[in-house]
Amino acid sequence: MQRRGALFGVPGGSGRGKMAAGDIGELLVPHMPTIRVPRSGDRVYKTECAFSYDSPNSEGGLYVCMNTFLAFGREHVERHFRKTGQSVYMHLKRHVREKVKGASGGALPKRRNSKIFLDLDTDDDLNSDDYEYEDEAKLVIFPDHYEIALPNIEELPALVTIACDAVLSSKSPYRKQDPDTWEHELPVSKYANNLTQLDNGVRIPPSGWKCARCDLRENLWLNLTDGSVLCGKWFFDSSGGNGHALEHYRDMGYPLAVKLGTITPDGADVYSFQEEEPVTDPHLAKHLAHFGIDMLHMHGTENGLRDNDIKPRVSEWEVIQETGTKLKPMYGPGYTGLKNLGNSCYLSSVMQAIFSIPEFQRAYVGNLPRIFDYSPLDPTQDFNTQMTKLGHGLLSGQYSKPPVKSELIEQVMKEEHKPQQNGISPRMFKAFVSKSHPEFSSNRQQDAQEFFLHLVNLVERNRIGSENPSDVFRFLVEERIQCCQTRKVRYTERVDYLMQLPVAMEAATNKDELIAYELTRREAEANRRPLPELVRAKIPFSACLQAFSEPENVDDFWSSALQAKSAGVKTSRFASFPEYLVVQIKKFTFGLDWVPKKFDVSIDMPDLLDINHLRARGLQPGEEELPDISPPIVIPDDSKDRLMNQLIDPSDIDESSVMQLAEMGFPLEACRKAVYFTGNMGAEVAFNWIIVHMEEPDFAEPLTMPGYGGAASAGASVFGATGLDNQPPEETVSIITSMGFHRNQAIQALRATNSNLERALDWIFSHPEFEEDSNFVIEMENNANANIISEAKPEGPRVKDGSGMYELFAFISHMGTSTMSGHYVCHIKKEGRWVIYNDHRVCASERPPKDLGYMYFYRRIPS
Repeated sequence: MQRRGALFGVPGGSGRGKMAAGDIGELLVPHMPTIRVPRSGDRVYKTECAFSYDSPNSEGGLYVCMNTFLAFGREHVERHFRKTGQSVYMHLKRHVREKVKGASGGALPKRRNSKIFLDLDTDDDLNSDDYEYEDEAKLVIFPDHYEIALPNIEELPALVTIACDAVLSSKSPYRKQDPDTWEHELPVSKYANNLTQLDNGVRIPPSGWKCARCDLRENLWLNLTDGSVLCGKWFFDSSGGNGHALEHYRDMGYPLAVKLGTITPDGADVYSFQEEEPVTDPHLAKHLAHFGIDMLHMHGTENGLRDNDIKPRVSEWEVIQETGTKLKPMYGPGYTGLKNLGNSCYLSSVMQAIFSIPEFQRAYVGNLPRIFDYSPLDPTQDFNTQMTKLGHGLLSGQYSKPPVKSELIEQVMKEEHKPQQNGISPRMFKAFVSKSHPEFSSNRQQDAQEFFLHLVNLVERNRIGSENPSDVFRFLVEERIQCCQTRKVRYTERVDYLMQLPVAMEAATNKDELIAYELTRREAEANRRPLPELVRAKIPFSACLQAFSEPENVDDFWSSALQAKSAGVKTSRFASFPEYLVVQIKKFTFGLDWVPKKFDVSIDMPDLLDINHLRARGLQPGEEELPDISPPIVIPDDSKDRLMNQLIDPSDIDESSVMQLAEMGFPLEACRKAVYFTGNMGAEVAFNWIIVHMEEPDFAEPLTMPGYGGAASAGASVFGATGLDNQPPEETVSIITSMGFHRNQAIQALRATNSNLERALDWIFSHPEFEEDSNFVIEMENNANANIISEAKPEGPRVKDGSGMYELFAFISHMGTSTMSGHYVCHIKKEGRWVIYNDHRVCASERPPKDLGYMYFYRRIPS
């Protein structure tokens, strides 16, 4: 009981309906069947509302359902009560108060605060020396809002006491069970919030570090209390050391240290000697700044050098983040930042750009009441709910308010501080959209372009009725392939969502400067002198556009006119122009050794873009089409049986072929799918599959096992055939129809929920209007093959064609040498001026670096 009492060691609040002690047990008796003790595998949410970004720090606190363990802010808890009938909630609230002043006028000496039991971030704007935190927990019974202050251990039934204790001591719902991904959810150090830092004048230089006790120059750790630089031991990161950092902790008791050489704007490796494990420090930037280290402009390298020692990278980081310019912070609706969860800036940048588009605003935030009211029983696992929550968080202004002036703070702080939350943490959103995806669910940096396509795929699969906001990106590409020998042609169309522009390095306008810079750089490296100021290649945008439109050779082209392989060329044009054009600059490529590298170039991207001249024209007079004959399929004899019986067990996938492809830089899941769908026929055959499928939106999606009729669908993937579009598994349709629902309802529900049975049933109950369309249902019943007929003749892709005139309204920039490292920021033009979104910091931009972007977002100009 002592530990439980420590958890609940908070004086009871004086809320409405507070019960006398003798009535508590009797009051809870009717609700006992609904109160559960969390089991292993239950996700317990106690830091974030399922529908908003309210937390225990919010003015209304947070309500945790004692049955489902979902959490709700004050304005959403009533909805959950009405929908589920669950009436017992634990109310969690963190209070912030001024510390009691001592006789000398200063705060009383620090002591361990036993009144903090919630794992929450503290307010960076408050000086921890002047304010203290106190957490409060109580049970609330709806609908009368009876409150039971905790602890009431003697009066509460034992089951309720155990359940409350289990909820408060539960781990984060985002913690991974897979040992390979344990580092995603490192715990926040209990020393981070109130870390003592000595004012001893220590400043850490940008390079030249060595251990203060043994002169070792690698595996060095900076103690965050006194600034000592000391070596680690082998068990920190499997590298050598003499253990002087640990000895220093034993001598002085200073708990936290950060590894030098790992510091980037996204974080660093932090170790807690007292807690004996790697941890996260939410105030790391402030703690490093104490010793003169500007974390936001650091870039970790293998040799422990900062980017100040590598001038080409420093310049890029400074220019893109507009370092050195006093930027004015922006607050209010549409100016809310996203906190970095550790290499999550790729997600933040894409989502800021997405929710600056009116169609996405209307589809999600505009439908907020309907989406929230008809959300499934677990809204944390519903894509549309989480998209709506994120959109509202970004656009409402509720989480982006200007700081209160110090004079007003003094008046307000007499009793209690009411914190203003600035920026939102997309933890729940990221956990859902990256679920089961080995790359996006990791703590590693990812490619913003790949995440954009992943998001578009999720929007497509979870469309709200007939509304699909990703239609604004969709366009048709006409591909014209010509046989060089017979001059005959074939026209095909495919769907795409972004325009990839090659970097025309040969068209650089400052070639002489580049040659001189390269010679000077090599000479400086040879003589170990400081590197010269970076000179970037200046590439005209017109040259990149010209390179996009030029014909390209088709490898292994099979001419149906010759019935043999021949030389062929392909040109691509727009069969339709999208409403919003996303342009990706192909800055990343592979060297001869397959090591990824980045073109550090400047491209004069236009504010106004006209691509009408790239409109497809179709078959021209005088052109003769290639015969519609498919090439023969040549399959090695030893692989025919495996190919025709395509459903190999995923555990039998040839991992050596997978790793061969992965080492080339392709996403791991794409490599697994390539090997699977080519029947373990080797890396070369799988490589060809990748080349054919790499432009598809779900290219990097995890391998999904085929359901009913899987062999047929898998074979279709191998031979290039296409089956029915998004046809749900027949056995799942049968399960729903056996419950009394119409077949058409079942198919529509399964399509809308990616064939998830539980979500499909929720969808049917939340779309009663579909059942009311009796004429359509009768028509379906009268024709048992109507569904098959309609599927056999699918409608064409939904496109919003129009003029090819566009204006730039947003761009995403990348800093670093690879998409797997570095940092992303987003610039968006709002109300006539550019705004920079750099994680949770949102400021008016003074010099938007439009020439250094990676992804550009254009909107169509009405003709």
